[in-house]
Amino acid sequence: MCIQTAVTSYEDLGLFAFGLPGKVVVAGTIIIQNIGEKKSACREDNLCREAMSSYLFIIKTELPAAISEFLTGDYSGSWYLDGQTLLIVICVGIVFPLALLPKIGFLGYTSSLSFFFMVFFTLVIIIKKWSIPCPLTLNYLKECFQIPNVTDDCKPKLFHFSKESAYAIPTMAFSFLCHTSILPIYCELQSPSKKRMQNVTNTAIALSFLIYFISALFGYLTFYGKVESELLQGYNKYLPHDVVVMTVKLCILFAVLLTVPLIHFPARKALTMIFFSNFPFSWIRHSLITLALNVVIVLLAIYVPDIRNIFGVVGASTSTCLIFIFPGLFYLKLSREDFVSWKKLGAFILFFFGILIGNFSLALIIFDWINK
Repeated sequence: MCIQTAVTSYEDLGLFAFGLPGKVVVAGTIIIQNIGEKKSACREDNLCREAMSSYLFIIKTELPAAISEFLTGDYSGSWYLDGQTLLIVICVGIVFPLALLPKIGFLGYTSSLSFFFMVFFTLVIIIKKWSIPCPLTLNYLKECFQIPNVTDDCKPKLFHFSKESAYAIPTMAFSFLCHTSILPIYCELQSPSKKRMQNVTNTAIALSFLIYFISALFGYLTFYGKVESELLQGYNKYLPHDVVVMTVKLCILFAVLLTVPLIHFPARKALTMIFFSNFPFSWIRHSLITLALNVVIVLLAIYVPDIRNIFGVVGASTSTCLIFIFPGLFYLKLSREDFVSWKKLGAFILFFFGILIGNFSLALIIFDWINK
């Protein structure tokens, strides 16, 4: 659609399709999605997070614990074990300088580093499969999982359906949400073309899927039906103070941290396009917007962790719009093809599927609220 309309941003597609309200809705959706906390119908103990404040909240709560595992003795009261202090230092020293970069292409190096952290995580999951014997000892299962009567079952099941299975659908649907970064990356390609962008997308999605699949598979083949909602928790219980596992946890947190500037870019771009779209680039304005966004997400991460229920509902809606509804709707509105064409039919299916997924996600979130 960008090629047909000669625009290069998600927000301008909204402008072409539905005028100024369309542009404001798309930009506002991107800002809310990238700043807030997206719960997207995942369980409370396994949140599907894809927002800066959520990632920083993880850093604030998990990084001090990860650091303390490497220390011997009493270091309570140290600044590097205080979540809020550590978060502010990290945001000032790492997040803000990286977010200040003018082009998203500069973040390719940090993204590559994050990816290698995840590769290391996956390799450790594979190797540790042979370090934890199966069947797991009965006493271990009783102690760690509070199960009175346990039968050692080390036979993998290809399918296992339960009420938890319903949460897998929105989890998988939202796992590959990178739509807000696609067009900025496309604009910065050398000789941008649809074919080159398709190659970039295929490679990125394939590598991400491979990491997800292998780590999930070997995690399951290690613990079978006793997999923790956070995979590394099971290793911490069975292999306490294992240096490799502790290092992996630290690498995962740094991978999460390095994702924040990448999500920051489309949020700042959307904010700029709402209020300053007709102004030339200015380093002063660019720096002030970046600083303001960083202050907001840090304050949300520190002082407003309980707002996640509100952001959960909003996040499920914004994610569905960005992945399914907006692309399908824009194509139906702007494409010059006949409505009976295969591409327009695909766009309609995408639009309709988005409405179903969005309602399903909201229903699961409300169901969780009722249960609690």
